[in-house]
Amino acid sequence: MPFIVDLTSGNVEKEHHPGEIGGSVLGLRLLAGRTPAGLDPFDPRTLLYVAAGALGGTAAPGLAKAVFLAKSPLTGVAGESHALGPFAAGLRGAGAKALAVTGRAARLSYLLVQGGEVSLHDASELRGLGTAATTDALRARHGQGAHVAAIGPAGENLVRYASVVTDYAYAAGRYGLGAVFGAKNLKAVVCVGDAPAQVADPGAVAGLAAYYRDSLATNPLAALQAGLPGFAGWVGDPPAPGYAAVRNFSVAGAHGLRVPAAGDYDGRAMPPTGATTGACPGCPNDCLKVYAPPGPAERRTGGLGQEAFLSLGWNLGIDDLDAVLAANARCNDLGLDPVSLGGTLAFAMECAGRGLLPGGPAFGDPAALPGLIDDVAGRTGEMGDLLAEGSARAAAKLGPDAAPYAMTVKGTELPCFDPRIQPGIGLGYAIAPGGPRYDALEHDLDFDPVAGLAYSFGEARLIGAEPAPVAGLDAERGRRTARLLRLWSGLDALNLCVFASSPTRPLTLDRLSALATAVLGREFTVDDLLAAGQARLDAMRAYALREGGGPDELPARMHEEPITAGPHEGAVLDRASFELARAAFYEELGWR
Repeated sequence: MPFIVDLTSGNVEKEHHPGEIGGSVLGLRLLAGRTPAGLDPFDPRTLLYVAAGALGGTAAPGLAKAVFLAKSPLTGVAGESHALGPFAAGLRGAGAKALAVTGRAARLSYLLVQGGEVSLHDASELRGLGTAATTDALRARHGQGAHVAAIGPAGENLVRYASVVTDYAYAAGRYGLGAVFGAKNLKAVVCVGDAPAQVADPGAVAGLAAYYRDSLATNPLAALQAGLPGFAGWVGDPPAPGYAAVRNFSVAGAHGLRVPAAGDYDGRAMPPTGATTGACPGCPNDCLKVYAPPGPAERRTGGLGQEAFLSLGWNLGIDDLDAVLAANARCNDLGLDPVSLGGTLAFAMECAGRGLLPGGPAFGDPAALPGLIDDVAGRTGEMGDLLAEGSARAAAKLGPDAAPYAMTVKGTELPCFDPRIQPGIGLGYAIAPGGPRYDALEHDLDFDPVAGLAYSFGEARLIGAEPAPVAGLDAERGRRTARLLRLWSGLDALNLCVFASSPTRPLTLDRLSALATAVLGREFTVDDLLAAGQARLDAMRAYALREGGGPDELPARMHEEPITAGPHEGAVLDRASFELARAAFYEELGWR
């Protein structure tokens, strides 16, 4: 039952959708049904959807996600991003499961959700503030227990990869949804209230939470996420050459960049231990840690996602830990997606090095990074304005010689896990109808018979994903990837956390089914989960086809420049094999 909010008129209505779970599948139906084809993402008539759904925001393991959905300013298709942390619980506590927002406010405004009602309020005095200062101001007005999803200057300035940041440190980062907020003159959504989300079987939920807590000592990935520096930390031995992007994916051999030691994080965290206890209400694990070096004026925004060090570090030729952590905190305060920012800066750096962007930035210059971030967020000068458009549009402006260096799919910058050594990830990047996401499906390496996570093989087999050598690229790889994508699409559709779930983490398929059943009070099976995943993918693809979305292909570099050193030497995505796997992927999902 979403609230339908028209920012132009201020009108708010409730709409009933019996039987709907209320996650992204409902949002996609509203997006397709309430907006005409071809609408510019910044048009006031566009629809912005924010939801916890029937499961998100419940005090239970893996149920902290909120979904943010709109037509993406980067891709022109449905952009869906998820925020972990306490915001989904705040939305439920305020009496709402979903908001569908249309129109454009006459002045900068925020939406207040309180006591099951939604109202629009002036936010003119918040213009130009970062997400932390915005959150401070709105909590001063509505109470320190308020939960806030806010944009920073990047969203106000319509940077195409602007993010929405919830409760200081937990970003819905990808696809430019912060710019959609900005185009609607919407500075924030504020949730006031602490009514807990009701569950049908509290005893069963408590039992699953206890099981999850015990699993922190036995599941390797859950233990990694719980410990310091957390799931986003890259410590110890460097990854093998080719595993992650270095210098815009252009250095295909050994990168030679330093990986920080675990002790490097000590003393640089907020709070000092690096833990963010209770970040996701009801979940025993504390995956997301908040880090920032002593220097930045705002450290609370240092929520460290898994990709930040890759995108703002190695991909830019930077191995200065303080510089990367400060840049990540600055991105969240200004409301910028670190992944697209890192990809766009890396594109500009390579173009500058090749003489295609005179005066452009250079790889390996940590001192220049703060100024580049500020220029992009403010669209300052020609360079800042150019890079605020993202690398695909910047390449189009620079001319055809620059196009090969834009590492994008459907207009969005690639995540920094290199698809040349993990072809299933590459297929996921290329074919996922909303654009590339690193967390759309589990890594191929995890299912390698020799190097993989053997404890997860049985789970993967339950959905038809047999272990296979990581480098294999054939029709079966396509089918296996489609099945994994369908599973994690189901998790996204229900606002279930992929970092808590099957096939590699404690919430196995049977426990996911039991958890949904315990919350909803009706039987929810694994088949229901997979059906939700298929429905979400189908809806996203139908919308992409309607809107003329970009092709399901990777940058040419992934097919033409092999890895040149290390255990994955020679890895490259053969075009013919990729096309064969892609056809099998389509067939598995019933797509033509």
